[in-house]
Parts: sequence; structure tokens; C-alpha cells
Amino acid sequence: MAGRRYALVTGASSGIGAAMTRLAAARGFDVAVVARRADRLEALATELRASGTGTDVYAADLSEPGGASVLAARINERGRQPDMLINNAGATITRGYAGTTWPEQRAFLELTVTTPALLTHAFLAAMLQRSWGRIVNISSIAALSSGGKGNTLYPAGKSFLLKFSQSLSAEVKARGVHVTAVLPGFVSTEFQSANGIPMSGGPSRRFSQTPEEVAREAWTRNDKGHEIVVPGMAPKLAAGLMRVLPEPLMRALTRSAAEKYYVGD
Repeated sequence: MAGRRYALVTGASSGIGAAMTRLAAARGFDVAVVARRADRLEALATELRASGTGTDVYAADLSEPGGASVLAARINERGRQPDMLINNAGATITRGYAGTTWPEQRAFLELTVTTPALLTHAFLAAMLQRSWGRIVNISSIAALSSGGKGNTLYPAGKSFLLKFSQSLSAEVKARGVHVTAVLPGFVSTEFQSANGIPMSGGPSRRFSQTPEEVAREAWTRNDKGHEIVVPGMAPKLAAGLMRVLPEPLMRALTRSAAEKYYVGD
């Protein structure tokens, strides 16, 4: 719709992405939703259009080489320029590095590193020209960890999103574009089952958050210009400890916690 801002959300078919999409619609944005599952996107689009939100659907696999470039071109062909970009699409690989194929690991890097960087590059210039833009990169509290068995590239990929967001914020915040890295702890979504992560109990489950809680805090604090958001009190306390503990202790704690999720090669 003319005069309404436009939000692009990747990984919008469920979890944090769907919550961010509904929040954008509630804040008066039209939206572009992106994910692999076209049926989920169409159901979400039907819901949003019924409430008067202009919704564009892009079924795309952003883990494929060139997937993000094709998406950016399709959006440009429609004559749209996102005012808000939410890089949420994500995955992980629970097996040990040697037990995976390189195409699997390359797909992870495409989705986690290349896609957010490329989409940001594709749409940032227009945001700067308008002197207004919002970019939210969904990272993870794992970005602060020392890494452990399994999910080998996950902490590194999420750390990339954190540092990328901070550097970009330093470049563009004074020009009206807010860039935020969001570092959730455990969030109750389909991510764990979809990626083969064992669903055992423990403190992280007891202090889990809903996607809606994460989305609300991420949105509010991005709008205020915060570079880093750790949603929820328990994750904030954990992140504070992760930043100040000596590396040897942090490494021991991280690897102990990761051990129970390791599925081997």
C-alpha cells in the first residue's frame, strides 16, 4: 500500500520470523515474507492480508548458492525497497564436522553469513538515501561462547552476525539506519526438532522464551538504536557472565554444556 513502510523478513514461516512479521504488520508495515515452505507463507499471507497488510510472498531456499541474489533481484523487479530488513533465517548441523559433507557446511554458510550480508548490501543504500532504515540480524547467545562439540560452524557464524552488526552500526547509525544483533537464549520454536537437536530438559528449557517475547524486545530496542539485544533476564545474566569469565573457564563451561547435545559423526 502506498505510504506504508515495507519490512522484509527471512525465515518468516515460523518461530521468531513469523513473530517479527506479525509485529511488523501490527506496527503498520507492509511485509515481504521469505522461507522455503510456500504453504506456510501463503497461510501467513492470508492471515495478514485479512487484516489489511500488504503481503508479498517469496518461496526461496536461501541456503542455495545465489539464492539471496535472486531474491534481491525479484524484490527490485517489483519496485520495492525494504525500509526494514530482518535477517532471521537460520539452521545448524548437529553432527561432527568430519561426518558432514562440504555442501552441507557451505549451505550453512550461505544461509547464516552470505545471505544476511548480501541482502543488507542490496538494500542499505536506499535506506541511507531516505535517512531511515532498520536492520535486525538474529544471531544467538552462542556468539559469545567458546564453541564445543557439534554445531561446529554455528558459534562462528553467529559471531559473524554480531560483529557485522556492530561494525555496520558504527558506519550508519548517525545517518538514520539502526542495526541490531539479537542474541536469544533458548527459544521455544521448531528450530530444535527441525535441526535434530536433542530436546532434553535443563535450565535453558526452564528459562525459555516465546518467539513473541524475543520479537517484541528486539523491535523495541532496535528502534531505540541498540546495537546488541539479549532478550530476557536469564539470558542477559548468562551473557554478562560469558563476557567477563576468563577464557579457560568459559571454554570449560561451554564444552560441558555442549556435550549433551553432541550426536557424533
